[in-house]
Amino acid sequence: MREPAFNGSFYPKYKDDIEKFIDSALAKADIKEDIAKAKCYVAPHAGFIYSGYTAAYTYRAIASSSSLKDIETVVLVGPNHTGIGTPLSISFEDWRTPLGIARNDLEFSKELVNYSSNIYHDESAHEDEHSLEVQLPFLQKVVGEKKYVFVCMGDQEVENSELLSKAIISTAEKLGRKIIVLASSDFDHYEKDSIARKKDMKLAEYLENMDYLGFNKAVKSLNDSICGFGPITVALLCSKNYGAKKGALLNFSNSGDTTGDHDQVVDYMSWVFI
Repeated sequence: MREPAFNGSFYPKYKDDIEKFIDSALAKADIKEDIAKAKCYVAPHAGFIYSGYTAAYTYRAIASSSSLKDIETVVLVGPNHTGIGTPLSISFEDWRTPLGIARNDLEFSKELVNYSSNIYHDESAHEDEHSLEVQLPFLQKVVGEKKYVFVCMGDQEVENSELLSKAIISTAEKLGRKIIVLASSDFDHYEKDSIARKKDMKLAEYLENMDYLGFNKAVKSLNDSICGFGPITVALLCSKNYGAKKGALLNFSNSGDTTGDHDQVVDYMSWVFI
């Protein structure tokens, strides 16, 4: 069992307070796009007070999925902020939050590790990593009793994203699993609002056009400090397999909206591939 490490810091400590925030955020998320057939999503992972209202758009989209009742497994992919662990680290544990236990789809998780010698069972990468844990309370509220696969990307080079997306698709087909894929990522970090926004809106053009190679090249050429470009690439590639034709930006915000400091912001985006 992986015990919660970030309740009381990134999100409220107690169940009632968590549920109160999530219910409020979901009620404010107004989605105009037709997203009922989506299977792959992107949500930010900062503290709830900073990015939770943007993340709620992703979760409102998931709740609106026409196939949600048939979905068996949520594949959750996030970046590695700690530098601990292997390049592609899979957890075999169940994860607890104040809202209950998120059960691991252990069969799926083991199949991913068996798919390639470059995909590892490694709990150390997950122990002090927040990018997946902060998504779980929203997921537990929205999807109910589903199982989970937890993936932490320490190496986000495009080849690893291609490998991981192929492994996820192959495993889902082999096991006959109906899945959704959720990428966890914030966008540009600690620049002036105008600079960060300009960089991230350029990245948005590539995501809208489903151009994953252009997206990855732009991350580097723009020197954009987006932390989860690998997980986003994985979600994009999986969505292509499921027939998605474009990326849809559901909401944009940044930390300055909360703090009032627009000189050192972190950008947040909610995405769905449709």
